Amino acid sequence: MKLKRSRVSRRGRIEIIPMIDVMFFLLATFMLASLSMQTLNSLKVDLPEGAAAPMSHREPVSLTVTREGKILLDKTPVTLATLAATLKPMLAADDRGVVVNADSAAPEGIVVRAMLRARAAGVEHFTIAVRRE
Repeated sequence: MKLKRSRVSRRGRIEIIPMIDVMFFLLATFMLASLSMQTLNSLKVDLPEGAAAPMSHREPVSLTVTREGKILLDKTPVTLATLAATLKPMLAADDRGVVVNADSAAPEGIVVRAMLRARAAGVEHFTIAVRRE
């Protein structure tokens, strides 16, 4: 004699509708979060049309002072006496900035004198290069 089971076994089903709801909620959340991260500090303007020469990106002149007190302008060795004469033609095209790369063990007096000579050559703005901690 065969006994019947009291429970009827049913196969499980995966419902897709709740999964679609969760995915839509995640999509809307990420879209709103990415929109809030944008900074919109500009005004919308209609720019005029015209032909202009493309702007060229120029690298700033690098003034390097080594640990031994040697001075280099864009990898060209110079002395304090020839610094202004060498730097003037480099700045003649346009006012490029000067980046000061001084070794932390370089004598401060040489760094200051090199910057004063560069100022005599016509440099108005200096950027001092540092390493992030």
